[in-house]
Amino acid sequence: MSAPAGNTHFTNARVTNFYYAFVFLPPEKRLAIEAVYAFARRGDDVADSGLAPADAAAALARYRQALDACYAQDTSQLDSPELRALAEAIKRFKIPRQPFEDLILGLEMDLTGTHYETFEELSLYCYRVASTIGLICIEIFEYKNPRTRNYAVNLGKALQMVNILRDIQADAQRGRVYLPQEDLDRFGVRAADLLAGTYNDPFIELMQFECDRALDFFKQARLMLPPEDRRSMKAAEIMASIYWGILKRIQKRCYNVFGKRVRVPRPLKLWTALTVYLGAEWQK
Repeated sequence: MSAPAGNTHFTNARVTNFYYAFVFLPPEKRLAIEAVYAFARRGDDVADSGLAPADAAAALARYRQALDACYAQDTSQLDSPELRALAEAIKRFKIPRQPFEDLILGLEMDLTGTHYETFEELSLYCYRVASTIGLICIEIFEYKNPRTRNYAVNLGKALQMVNILRDIQADAQRGRVYLPQEDLDRFGVRAADLLAGTYNDPFIELMQFECDRALDFFKQARLMLPPEDRRSMKAAEIMASIYWGILKRIQKRCYNVFGKRVRVPRPLKLWTALTVYLGAEWQK
């Protein structure tokens, strides 16, 4: 697979964590992964654009049409380098369509509201917007054991839970509360408290509870990764290690995610990527 003119890379600063995971991939796989993430980002932009419902629906319809063109290999409709690269990746790595369809369902969930009564509802959302990307990526990484699909599902949910916990206040400012209402009620935390940045014992207990859920998804992912696919999943393991680091930093801050955003410094990301690539264990 040749790169588009100018050796274009489709990822950007907003997906820097993923850049470090992809840096050790062969060029053809890296370009394919970047095309997948560029397409996913296009969908995120629709969901986050604040468009009126009719306009958002129209934008999502165009998004589906772009996916149709990629699977049809319709070059007349592939009007951007990232779409052409995605179509090539779909063909080359035989990527099934269902994860993309489920991803679009997740984007629709964001467009219709983010109120979840139960953790089961939130878990479905995490599957649709994150596990689906994992299922697409492992096709490009070329796994051997079907159990690796379970690894991708659990790891996707772990990463999405970390995103949700890190961005609680920023999401609340956009009118989005992802944590289940049953959990807020259980610990006596109101949605308004998340918006206000109320840091108290009930919030700490809520965060500890949700972080434990994220940790369990990481654990399940690790258990589901077959030995014969560990090498091909290096990029996914690097991603896992970086997000594991974010989660540990949340815990180290005693779950105070208000104010300065929790992040892993870039030099540490690169060091983490290198050590995991060389075989280091990240889940410690």
